[in-house]
Amino acid sequence: MHTNSANRNEFGKPPEATTAPLSPEATAALGIVSTATITTQLMARGLRNTYLEGLEFSNPSRQRLLGEAFTMRCIPAREDIDVPSIFQDYDHPQRIGVESVGEGQVLVIDARGKKRAASIGHILATRLKLRGAAGIVSDGSFRDMVGFEGLDLPTFSAGASPTTNLAQHHVVDFQIPIACAEVAIYPGDIMVGDRDGVVCIPRHLVESVARDALEQEKLEEFILTKVEDGSPLRGTYPPDEALLKSYHELLPG
Repeated sequence: MHTNSANRNEFGKPPEATTAPLSPEATAALGIVSTATITTQLMARGLRNTYLEGLEFSNPSRQRLLGEAFTMRCIPAREDIDVPSIFQDYDHPQRIGVESVGEGQVLVIDARGKKRAASIGHILATRLKLRGAAGIVSDGSFRDMVGFEGLDLPTFSAGASPTTNLAQHHVVDFQIPIACAEVAIYPGDIMVGDRDGVVCIPRHLVESVARDALEQEKLEEFILTKVEDGSPLRGTYPPDEALLKSYHELLPG
């Protein structure tokens, strides 16, 4: 029996959590800043465990991921329940979850880091793309990886497996707090992915993180030009007051 957030109390909900739409400024910034910069900004706010370790993108042309987390939790499969005939059930929890993911959301799957059987396959991933989903993230494996490699959707996983999910996974919940690659993910958190991997930004921090990450990258681009021109690290990286002054003098206004 699956459940969702509407059936649950507010236990475990982060303080100040919000589901207000991201501002256009935050959306634009998170579309270009790196996950490396984001982790620095999160660390400055005391968050050290935000990187989903061990996940790789499927399609090299779709490495950039940005969207709100729609969470899905799996428990171990059981032989008397997870039998092939349940594939005939349109109301199977995994399918209900897929049909519940909204436009711009990222399906984040808690597969307990288990990769022997796939956590999702290419057909369901294609359905998510057509529903307007922003991507898929799983700490388990994908089935039909050739399909994922050509799918026009950012997808990150721990690898590939030819074995159907029934052999190892049973979906029981969605839109509840989960663990994915040992990172706590709450519904509505913002997932960002690029060549370095996937990070999770707590929803109530996303606006300030996006703003400061963009400013950090502008400064670091200036620093990089100085390093490329031969400047030593001392006084340049990190920048001293003189370099910061020269940087600010270049800013418009």
